[in-house]
Amino acid sequence: MCSAQVESQTPWARPPIPDTVMTEFEIETESILTPGLLKAIVSQYSLPWRGTHGLPHWARVLDNGLRIAGETGADPIVVILFAVFHDACRVSEGWDRGHGRRGADLAAALRGSVYALDDRRFDLLHYACVYHTDGMTEGDPTVRSCWDADRLDLGRVRITPDPRRMATAFAARPDVIEWAEERSRGGYVPPVTGIWETWAGDEAAGRD
Repeated sequence: MCSAQVESQTPWARPPIPDTVMTEFEIETESILTPGLLKAIVSQYSLPWRGTHGLPHWARVLDNGLRIAGETGADPIVVILFAVFHDACRVSEGWDRGHGRRGADLAAALRGSVYALDDRRFDLLHYACVYHTDGMTEGDPTVRSCWDADRLDLGRVRITPDPRRMATAFAARPDVIEWAEERSRGGYVPPVTGIWETWAGDEAAGRD
């Protein structure tokens, strides 16, 4: 485990790719991100649930990642799990050395009890979490898709994603960056955020 402890809003610009591309991934999301897994992750999260690195961020990373995966052929299962593990063990909203590795270690600790993942996919998930803040742009397409899913949400901290620092051609597109930044800077809370909070139940008390 870590060493530390919804709603729809204003309509947003249509995504750069059709919503229909998401259908099969949304089905997979429901089967992977179970109530048991989400509760296990968020119950140990030590920061405000709706803070800079909290559940709305995870949900936007999930959405970004699945849209990227539709273009890159990335493994959606890894992308889905990356979204909820990569910042799950932060202890600070600012610089937080080693939080990616702690998130990867949490993924290892929960594997086999509240979720199952084969070795190949777990290795990709672990690597993506550990190195997601290192600015890398080379490697497996699934890992690169995970990193770009997170980078596209930099607008929430008033940083415009730099296409030169993206690891996938899709995420570097001006229209993709504009779409993601509008949501991120505007504080868009994907509807799944509220579902996750409901699953977490009593753990949510006082965590806003």
